[in-house]
Amino acid sequence: MAGAVAEAICQEFGPEELLGRLSEPAWFQAFGCVLGFDWHSSGVTTTVCGALKEGTRPFSKEAGLFVAGGKGGRSRKTPHEIEEACLATGLDATPLVYASRMSAKVDSAALQDGYQIYQHCFLFTKSGRWAVVQQGMNDSNGYARRYHWLADVAEVTGAARAGVDA
Repeated sequence: MAGAVAEAICQEFGPEELLGRLSEPAWFQAFGCVLGFDWHSSGVTTTVCGALKEGTRPFSKEAGLFVAGGKGGRSRKTPHEIEEACLATGLDATPLVYASRMSAKVDSAALQDGYQIYQHCFLFTKSGRWAVVQQGMNDSNGYARRYHWLADVAEVTGAARAGVDA
């Protein structure tokens, strides 16, 4: 069902609209409920992201929407998955991989809130728009926290040219 909803939004409004909606925490949570996932558990993040990745695979190139990453070890494959999608479309993977790495770094290290990222889902379009939905766990209290990003490749590459360093 995640794929069908995503496809309908992409067809009606474009893939950038879907990224905007997914980057909005309340919409993302409601989407998880619509899909039938438990509204009050941290599992909504991993299940919605996984369902989107699998559900959009058949039409991703046609719609211009790509989903990379996942939970645990799968999240470490995100750069490779971004590069594979970019090879198929002719996009430059470098700024997208950079955006993926920096968003994970900011949320896991720079925030210093005690939540270690274990779920990283990177979504992007042919236009260079991207979103990140990731989640971290605080081992001391057992709580999970979700982080949402929405940006454009030009914003990231412009910041890199301005001297923002990894």
